[in-house]
Amino acid sequence: MKAAIVMEAGATPLYGEFREPVPASGEVRVTVSAAALSNVVRSRASGNHYSSSGQLPFVVGIDGTGRLDDGCRVYFALPQAPFGSMAERTVVHPSQCISLPDDLDDVTAAAIANPGMSAWAAFKERARLLKEERVLVNGATGTAGRLAVQIAKYMGAGKVVATGRNAEALKAVAELGADVTIPLGDCGDAFEDALKEQFGDDGIDVVLDYLWGQSAERILVAGAKAGKETVPIRFVHVGSASGPDITLPGAALRSSAITLLGSGIGSIPLEKLMESIHDLLQATVSGGFEIVTRTFPLSDVEQVWATADGTARTVFQM
Repeated sequence: MKAAIVMEAGATPLYGEFREPVPASGEVRVTVSAAALSNVVRSRASGNHYSSSGQLPFVVGIDGTGRLDDGCRVYFALPQAPFGSMAERTVVHPSQCISLPDDLDDVTAAAIANPGMSAWAAFKERARLLKEERVLVNGATGTAGRLAVQIAKYMGAGKVVATGRNAEALKAVAELGADVTIPLGDCGDAFEDALKEQFGDDGIDVVLDYLWGQSAERILVAGAKAGKETVPIRFVHVGSASGPDITLPGAALRSSAITLLGSGIGSIPLEKLMESIHDLLQATVSGGFEIVTRTFPLSDVEQVWATADGTARTVFQM
């Protein structure tokens, strides 16, 4: 069968022939229709993600949409290695398949599931977001961040503050529901001052962080300085687009009620992640969630892999 295959660690996936997957006991076969290229897919393909299997060669892709042998149209996640989602067929455990709503198309479902789940699961399982609470999304101009703003509003957030580096993209995020937008700039004093105003005004209950790095440092310090004494702030780390590490003064934690949390594979049980994806997919059409997609045939994977960016979700069709 045709597939996108990583032959060597760190190498660009190649379009070629890979052996047919044969379902073992307790597995089902999926004929794949669409699979999205996400940051976690890139990271696992390079062998740098903490959930990478290290097995070579392998088919890239962690999720997608397709049909089971009985014709049921599904979203599926985490195929059995060395098989991935960017192939004509793959094998998964039935518990990692979700029936798709009739009004949700395969491409949109494949595109929205991973970035949307990152916000949905973080809000529901880690932050335990309550209605009317105030949310700050750090890195709101990327695909996942834009969805996080929309999902926060859908879940009843009373106020959403969004940060981002691109001024024009921040305007678009405001149109999606952000009440306040703050440009990152150089993540210096001006950025921190704008954050203090938000923490000291109505306050911020939940921070959803897709960037880490210097902007996360500034948010934590601003929350510690300007947040109301003893009032909890749940800081949920989801992604590290700006860097893998931060430097955090211990006083920022001792002097505040900030709680640091992570959200992802390993911090949330798989069944809860799948439950979050199910709820997201059910809400996508009724909630009017918007996601920009670019579609390509899988045969273009070598050319597209290096050029795809965060302005749209790249989806390969088999």
